[in-house]
Amino acid sequence: MLAKTVTGNFANVIHGLNANHLTDQVIQRSKRMILDTLGVGLLGTSTEVYHKVKQYSKIYSSDISSTIWGHLDFRLPPLYAAFVNGVAVHSMDFDDTWHPATHPSGAVLPAVIALSEAFPQKKKISGLDLLLAFNVGIEVQGRLLRFSNEARNIPKRFHPPTVVGTIGSAAACAKLLALDRVKCKNALAIAASYAGAPLANAATQTKPLHIGNAAKHGLEAACLASQDLQGNKQILDMESGMGAFYTDYSPQSLPTLQSYAWLLDQQDVAIKRFPAHLGTHWVADAASAVRRKLVESSDNLLPLDKIEKVIVKVPEVKYVNRPNPNSEHEARHSFQFVACSALLDGSMSVQSFASENIQRPALRELLCKTQLQHPADNKPSFESLYCEVTVVLQDGNTISDRCDTFYGHWRKPLKKEDLEKKFQSNASEVLPAEATEGIIETVYNLEKVKDCSILSKFLSGQSARALSEKLRLL
Repeated sequence: MLAKTVTGNFANVIHGLNANHLTDQVIQRSKRMILDTLGVGLLGTSTEVYHKVKQYSKIYSSDISSTIWGHLDFRLPPLYAAFVNGVAVHSMDFDDTWHPATHPSGAVLPAVIALSEAFPQKKKISGLDLLLAFNVGIEVQGRLLRFSNEARNIPKRFHPPTVVGTIGSAAACAKLLALDRVKCKNALAIAASYAGAPLANAATQTKPLHIGNAAKHGLEAACLASQDLQGNKQILDMESGMGAFYTDYSPQSLPTLQSYAWLLDQQDVAIKRFPAHLGTHWVADAASAVRRKLVESSDNLLPLDKIEKVIVKVPEVKYVNRPNPNSEHEARHSFQFVACSALLDGSMSVQSFASENIQRPALRELLCKTQLQHPADNKPSFESLYCEVTVVLQDGNTISDRCDTFYGHWRKPLKKEDLEKKFQSNASEVLPAEATEGIIETVYNLEKVKDCSILSKFLSGQSARALSEKLRLL
């Protein structure tokens, strides 16, 4: 069936895509994304913002409930499980990043996992069902972002997951609910009325709510559409629809189902090694390299007292230009903080953003000596930006290094063992070792799992003494 509108075309594709359309590379890349997202979400359950939203969500109850990651004895209605788990995923800015810029997984995975637990027991959701729905949600986000050249750069007004993430979550949940074409169209329209949050709340405790709300509102939109709630049937076509979020919005139809080409096949994601804005990862690698050179030339000691000035060449990104960060959230969005931390320590980690590290005198002194420069050729795009760090010593000597592609970027993806190491480090803060291993085994075999409720059991912390028996494989 040919659609007359882009919105109708999207609805047809969401409805029509099936597991046979998934390629091996899409399956493998999406499983990496799922494993990483679960890990950062589990680690995120230790954060202050997570505890606040969890406490708030306790006022809601329902006969139907879904797992809260990392908790054996606490469940919430699916909408609020999606919200709380989504907040956990983004609470430390440790989740994946795509190009054009967004955090694709956090808006979708908490929603489809929560929804999968809401089905009657006789209607089991398989791992392949979950993979397909997840990839539909990722795909819709990527397609929408490509309708705007403006979206290819680091954003200035709206936080992208609140725009395309909400729509992607709705598409994923519509797929899992097996909605027909008309209801898929309505799910997109309803989700659009939940979309959009300003970037002004970056570097605050409110920013993680953006991902939680995208997951929750997308799920809610699909559930309302399943009850025949109607919205504008041309929401993706109109300047006053999705075009409201972009000044150069130009929607186009998707590829035909007969020869569908997934964007994830063409464009992998970046997976972070430490919890901060993606732009700071170039800074960390360049600054760490400068430190190595400094130490080599100074009898294996960092000559802090001889540093006159630190120059950091990065694109102009106003919300990551924070010369004096005072909270973990500000530090995660500070080119200057990451440059100075990497110079002091040689690398970045979860612990880099602890209060005692943010406030240490040596770092504060170095921050006062740090200045940003914005070369004209350094564009604010995760595809092409670079960072050059230069330390000017009191004797006039300079030491520099430049990073064009950091380890973890889609051009230099994390090795499997490093991805697993990150996941285990994150998840082990919350779950017993057997549950952590159970998640890894389940995700790696997800396309073979008959009943994906096993994943939720592991996420709650249930033990898995005999994985070969507990995994329900084909």
